Amino acid sequence: MTTKDDEKRYRALLLLQSRSAFSADVYPYWDTFRSKLQSRNSYQRGIGLMLLAENRMEAALDEYLELLHDEKPITIRHCIQGLGKIAAEKPHLAGRIAARLVCFDPMGVRESMRKSILLDILRVLCSIKVRHQTAEIEGFIAKALTGGVLDKGSKGEIENLLQQA
Repeated sequence: MTTKDDEKRYRALLLLQSRSAFSADVYPYWDTFRSKLQSRNSYQRGIGLMLLAENRMEAALDEYLELLHDEKPITIRHCIQGLGKIAAEKPHLAGRIAARLVCFDPMGVRESMRKSILLDILRVLCSIKVRHQTAEIEGFIAKALTGGVLDKGSKGEIENLLQQA
């Protein structure tokens, strides 16, 4: 995972993600994955986020959630997407995850990434809303749908997700 060869690193990531989905034999490396959250390299932080999302999370959730404020928007996206997996696999963490997502201000990221990040958040919140509905989630979704960040197609996607929920 630390090789400079992008192809090897990516293949190793995919292999570890796949193994994590059906086997516990990657758990001995959990501390290694967790340490990547503190890496100076955003790619390594992203690897840590993706691998931790596939594994046990309770002990690292607060540390994981801190990467919602990463300097790199792609790392923020990886974090949010991973939170969707975590909330689906560990519903008892959904409330904590939703509470942090509804506090996220998409205006704090560069304009070219706002829509993507906001859509990621909305997709996660729509899935959480099925089991864990709160006024804060409802308010965040309503504000996003009436704000100026999303285009008509994006709003339609979220409205469809809400109808399916």
